[in-house]
Amino acid sequence: MYRVIKRLFDFILAGLLFIIIIPFFVVLMVVVFFSVGHPIFFTQIRSGKNRKQFKLVKFRTMTDKKDENGVLLPDEQRVTKVGRFMRSTSIDELPELFNIISGKMSIIGPRPLPPEYDEYYKDEELIRFRVRPGLIPPDSLDETAFISWDDQFRYESEYAKKLKFGSDVKIFFHTFRMLFKRSSDNYGEYVRKPLCEERKNGVK
Repeated sequence: MYRVIKRLFDFILAGLLFIIIIPFFVVLMVVVFFSVGHPIFFTQIRSGKNRKQFKLVKFRTMTDKKDENGVLLPDEQRVTKVGRFMRSTSIDELPELFNIISGKMSIIGPRPLPPEYDEYYKDEELIRFRVRPGLIPPDSLDETAFISWDDQFRYESEYAKKLKFGSDVKIFFHTFRMLFKRSSDNYGEYVRKPLCEERKNGVK
């Protein structure tokens, strides 16, 4: 029953929030255009509920700068100052409201990750795919802004196992602390090693 209520709540809240922030959203589009360039939005295929793939939408935070051989520079060299700020405050994730309205995502749920990671999950971590991925992750409950893959998946699997209203409320209110922590710890500068690299020698 709560799954139905949660979906209805997601649709209504995401729709209302987008209507409220339309002026701010337009300003951000202009800022991104002049600081990062065109296109304004970054899209990438991610694995959603039951590992069904969908197209995630965010504001772009990196340029397309390349080296002398035409190869894209590392992420940390392509992120702009505006992009770092947007990442630290999670403003770059506002376009994900469209994913929530369309039913591909939820307001709260596991982080949506690329499908190339699918083969690197431990068996117990696959539980995360029982629910829709979310804009606000369960690991918002953690005390640090920089979390390991193992800890992230532990939070997500526990969340998917015990999906309930109380958990969503707790995670939602911890989000504000998490955003403050990210801003104070320069989260926008942080680049985590991809899961496929970290577990390339096999899942343990």
